[in-house]
Amino acid sequence: MELLGRQEVWNITYDHALGETASFFFGQIRDNKRLFGRRCAKSNRVLVPPRAFSDETLLPTTEWVEVGPAGKIEAFTMVYEAFNNLPDPPYAFGYVLLDGADTALGGYFKGIDLSDPDAAAAKLAIGTRVMTKFREVRKGDALDFWFEIA
Repeated sequence: MELLGRQEVWNITYDHALGETASFFFGQIRDNKRLFGRRCAKSNRVLVPPRAFSDETLLPTTEWVEVGPAGKIEAFTMVYEAFNNLPDPPYAFGYVLLDGADTALGGYFKGIDLSDPDAAAAKLAIGTRVMTKFREVRKGDALDFWFEIA
């Protein structure tokens, strides 16, 4: 039997409510340049980005906890090819474990010369300390902040 394939293109724009937890998180970024997670009362883990329910215990999270703005790199990738709806390459994206958090927050890395991939990777090494930076004018979304080497 021959396996067939086809290409499909989906361009979907939709508006949706963020809910109470994400609205607070992005509102604090927009209005106060502050990052928060939510604590699970049973495991004591601080989840960032915050979730209404713990991914481990499935119980509601109970307490807002301010985290960061400093942290350490947990994972990263450097992108040198263009993708639809993403920044022009090259750029670096990864996950940072912010101080006071138990889960990592995704974001872009800025201020790193990506022209030499080996040198850039050395600067973005796992465990490297970074600082969260914020746009001067913020909208309340994931592009309002980024990470720079501390």
